[in-house]
Amino acid sequence: MLSLANALDADELSAWEVRNARLVPEVRAAGYCLEVKIDGAAVSLTYEEGRLVMGATRGNGLVGENVTANLRTIRALPLRLRGSGWPARMEVRGEVYLPRSAFDALNQRREKEGRPSFANPRNAAAGSLRQLDPTITAGRGLRLFCFHVEAPGGTLRAERQSDVLATLRDWGLPVEPHYRSVKDLEAASREIAKLERLLATLDYEADGVVVKVDALRLHPELGTIGDREPRWAVARKFAAEVAVTRLQAIRVNVGRTGALTPYAVLDPVAIGGVTVSTATLHNADLIEARDIREGDWVEVTRAGDVIPQVLGPLRDRRTGHERRWQMPSACPRCGSPVERPPDEVASHCPNISCPGRVHEAIAHFASRAGMDIRGLGYERVAQLLESGLIEDVADLYEVRAEQLVTLEGLAAKSAHQLVDAIAVSKQRPLSLLLVALGIPHVGQQAAQILARRFHRLDRLAQAEEEELAAIHGIGPTIARAVAGFFHDATNQRLLERLETLGVRMDEPAAKASGELSGAAYVITGTLPTLARAEATRLLETQGARVTQSVSKKTTALVAGADPGSKLEKATRLGIEVIDEAELLRRLGSGT
Repeated sequence: MLSLANALDADELSAWEVRNARLVPEVRAAGYCLEVKIDGAAVSLTYEEGRLVMGATRGNGLVGENVTANLRTIRALPLRLRGSGWPARMEVRGEVYLPRSAFDALNQRREKEGRPSFANPRNAAAGSLRQLDPTITAGRGLRLFCFHVEAPGGTLRAERQSDVLATLRDWGLPVEPHYRSVKDLEAASREIAKLERLLATLDYEADGVVVKVDALRLHPELGTIGDREPRWAVARKFAAEVAVTRLQAIRVNVGRTGALTPYAVLDPVAIGGVTVSTATLHNADLIEARDIREGDWVEVTRAGDVIPQVLGPLRDRRTGHERRWQMPSACPRCGSPVERPPDEVASHCPNISCPGRVHEAIAHFASRAGMDIRGLGYERVAQLLESGLIEDVADLYEVRAEQLVTLEGLAAKSAHQLVDAIAVSKQRPLSLLLVALGIPHVGQQAAQILARRFHRLDRLAQAEEEELAAIHGIGPTIARAVAGFFHDATNQRLLERLETLGVRMDEPAAKASGELSGAAYVITGTLPTLARAEATRLLETQGARVTQSVSKKTTALVAGADPGSKLEKATRLGIEVIDEAELLRRLGSGT
């Protein structure tokens, strides 16, 4: 499954056509199909002989999650297609979304139940789709629009993209109804302007218009950019909407490391079809620099059409009753005195038992970047804490399924799946455990360096600050944080308990021999699913070396999005260029 490039204005859209016309001149006369771009969760639906047999999330574009049971709860999705003419086996691509009306109703229910609201329909849709219990998904009111067909080894009786949409509709699959065909880019621009005015009136999130070359026969000729972006389609995105509302108060959230992050409590305002009542303010220095005060009228937007943020105040609308704000001297969750290191912009709560820190820390521990415990999201962690089943991350490994079924919305099957997912996480390597523990300044790269250097947690825990600071890629700030973490008696007891409960405390050694032993790889760009540090760790585990620059001795260049000059040099030297999928294949087979 591919990703779309963006065109943010008419000039960028025209430049897209010019690039295509250089490759395939007749593209200018092929016409375009315009489709409202739904802001939801991409899925792939596999049909065999007209029956739905598999539904998967987009994942990394190559491998996704099997969410068939949850997709079957979408009433508009046919389990068997109507009519005839469909290929014997095909994948239908679409976007799952939560209508705005259903989103508002869902949040109202959650507020009455005393549960936190969802931030936006897109996140709510994605979270609903990945629920372990399909009955929860069924109650959310998800919807679906389909827009593409892949039929390996089969044929699709359509000559144009607009024909594909009409065919999908004939088969009983839901299709966004505002699509249209135009003869050229000039006509497309006129219709896009009409669609832009339409978007705010729709009952679903839409963040632009997808422009596709209508003639399907030209799609293979235009091809893709690095197996990532189709040249025959582009997303015409619109400028972020800015709204004006009153900032009622500035409050503080306590993060997993104790960092205090201020946020604005706003008079509710609609931005891009979403009602916004809170927005990030980043830090106290930014509030002071922009002179943002409680009671101000402020401009608010949604960064990336997702995260609400305050741009600044409207000073000419001040009445004199506005109030300057200062970071509190005591933590708002536990009352501990707030600290602010001289070299940091954020203030911190030093109390590691602070309820705010504990909640955020456990959610981070279970996140994909850490121990990757599927089914243990932010809300589930809150439930476990409120019920008294857990107080820290070690308690997770003692929770039993019969205890979990007492929680609202967690049936027996889901409870067993969550317990199994927690058990599987015990085998994560030391590098991921270090990330999961939330040590300040220790991200994936630093965790990889430390895990490869010391191999075992007990060795790392005994290292002094000076020894850590001397390691290339660590430095004094990380060294101080790591040494301080392991010298803390509470952290020591937690780690001892985790080890007793069977959590892995070592890093697998790199293979001294094998097909990848002696091979030299360079990584450039952003990979779909692997952080660069993780890709480096996996290669070194298989005996390969990872270098920073391309040379004649380089075995292969692993290229992701925005690869830069390293790709040009590799091409010039005749070095093999591979993508993440090929990298994972080699790591799996050792070749």
